[in-house]
Amino acid sequence: MYNSPIRYSTSGLINQLDHLRIDNINDARALVGHLHPPERELLKTALKEQWDKSVHLDEADITFTELKQLFVVNMMPFVGFGILDNMIMICAGEYIDQQLGALLCISTMAAAALGNIISDVAGVGLAHYVEDLVLKAGIKHPTLNSDQLESSKARYTVNASRAVGLVIGCFIGMFPLLFFDKEAETTKECDA
Repeated sequence: MYNSPIRYSTSGLINQLDHLRIDNINDARALVGHLHPPERELLKTALKEQWDKSVHLDEADITFTELKQLFVVNMMPFVGFGILDNMIMICAGEYIDQQLGALLCISTMAAAALGNIISDVAGVGLAHYVEDLVLKAGIKHPTLNSDQLESSKARYTVNASRAVGLVIGCFIGMFPLLFFDKEAETTKECDA
């Protein structure tokens, strides 16, 4: 029996679906031709469910429960990213400022900028793990059709949830500041 690969990333699925466009009957036949019989049955069932659902609902009508799910599923990865981003940036920036600042004759802002570079690079590498953690937490995307996903209500919800998640995560990610001893800091000396 054919087993399809397990998907660990929602962004990977979206990237795959961006290339999947069916513009005519030949595209549809080509897609079906690539599927194994069990996959065809699954597709047939999913299409029937979607068809039945669309008969009963207005295409762009989104329930409050679906909006809440959409908000949470888009907010949580950004909370995680905000925590990691700020935490890594603060720790790296502080280390660079305290340990390398005088040696390299750089300002505190330059150390912060270097810390931000390190944090951004780490964020690219850790994005998969944040998404995986959200999936393991059981947070699921609501089942919405393309008209619902493209509606202004859904777009606003997605953008607002990402912004809220990032702000919350960045505030939480500031916790390393609690551990830095400001009185123990020495002034940097720079020999010109």
